[in-house]
Amino acid sequence: MHRYDLISCHECGALHRKAPLGPRQKARCVRCRSVLYRGASAGPERMAAIVLGAILTFLIAQFCPIVALEVNGLHTSATLFGAIVVLWQEQMQVVAAIVFLSTILFPAVELGALLYVTLGLRAGRVLPGFHRLLRSVSAARHWGMTEVLMIGILITIVKMTSLAQVLVQPGLFAFGALTAMLAFVVAYEPRALWELGDRLRPRAEQDQRALLAAGRAPLQCHACGLVAPDTGAPQQHCARCGKVLHRRRPDSIGRTWALLLAAAILYIPANLLPVMYTHSLFGQQDDTIISGVVYFWTSGSPALAAIIFIASIVVPVLKLAALSLLAWTAQRRSRWRPYQRTLLYRLVEFVGRWSMLDIFVITLTVALVRFQSLAVITAGPGALAFCAVVVLTMLASLQFDPRLIWDAGAASTAATAATPAAPAAPPALPHAHRIDSSGGTHG
Repeated sequence: MHRYDLISCHECGALHRKAPLGPRQKARCVRCRSVLYRGASAGPERMAAIVLGAILTFLIAQFCPIVALEVNGLHTSATLFGAIVVLWQEQMQVVAAIVFLSTILFPAVELGALLYVTLGLRAGRVLPGFHRLLRSVSAARHWGMTEVLMIGILITIVKMTSLAQVLVQPGLFAFGALTAMLAFVVAYEPRALWELGDRLRPRAEQDQRALLAAGRAPLQCHACGLVAPDTGAPQQHCARCGKVLHRRRPDSIGRTWALLLAAAILYIPANLLPVMYTHSLFGQQDDTIISGVVYFWTSGSPALAAIIFIASIVVPVLKLAALSLLAWTAQRRSRWRPYQRTLLYRLVEFVGRWSMLDIFVITLTVALVRFQSLAVITAGPGALAFCAVVVLTMLASLQFDPRLIWDAGAASTAATAATPAAPAAPPALPHAHRIDSSGGTHG
């Protein structure tokens, strides 16, 4: 009996037949142009080697000082963990916890889980906890922000040059190397590793005709991407990774609206309240996000002023507006420009983490400027409000199900694929477009 692998687009829900890919190729959805999967660029041996190198670099970056300051014989230095401890001691426990999660814990979880999984695959085994660890990689990857932290470190260094003598420490180079190595690690998609695991420990094969049986469209696992038949049971679990299956995220629009409303309310104090207090021999100075932008602009660093202005002021506003538009149109089941709205959702997903830039600058600045009675900088309540805005908007984008954008269409690829004209013959599903590294498209 003829069998073939199906894959469902995670952004529009269209079904496709999987096509074999070369090492530098990627498959895109024929409807919304989302990347469905990529060709494996390396085997488990190379994966394990790169991940192990990233782990060693990660440890060096965590334990070595990033930068040091020297002024009038006083010397201070800061590690990332030490900066988080300073925030915690200043009663900014929530901000300290979020910085710890996004810069230390989640990257460590991703790297540790990948090393465990790839070493097992290299040995030709699917180790215990394989599926659970790959699910944790997908979750940790969304919240890990090492690249944003690296830009925050560079901005902090530029800012500190006007206050004291800046001494670059080994931790800075380690974070730079870690950022580059994580770019290679991200290329190893958990879904590709799931498929490698299936080859070593095959699941019971299922006739793909059953997935396209009349009456119920198949379900897609949000974690591993497996397409499974809808049995109609109240609660169904993925046969591969065990995650609960949903046709659409439960209460997606309602939860998105609630998170957006909370973020919009907190955005006001985030911009009005001070994010930092500077205590010096000349008195106390309160700094808001806007005053930080003005500082860089007037001190001859317009590029940094523009980066902070865009990341800390423009991006949160645009995220709130864009997600509100997406939620409103999905709630009304609008058919207006679904492809453009999908592109807007991708943009929101991409830029969401960069709003944390200002929080990382504050974290490092507070840890570095500790010159006793000469000058001390502490975090203000605006930092807590702004950090909450960033997290809430990221949660809102996670709760929104982009497939709702396409559900209102009367005729779609997914609907056609899920309703065959004759049960005995599966419908002709489109092949995903294959894109090679030079941009060429193959049918």
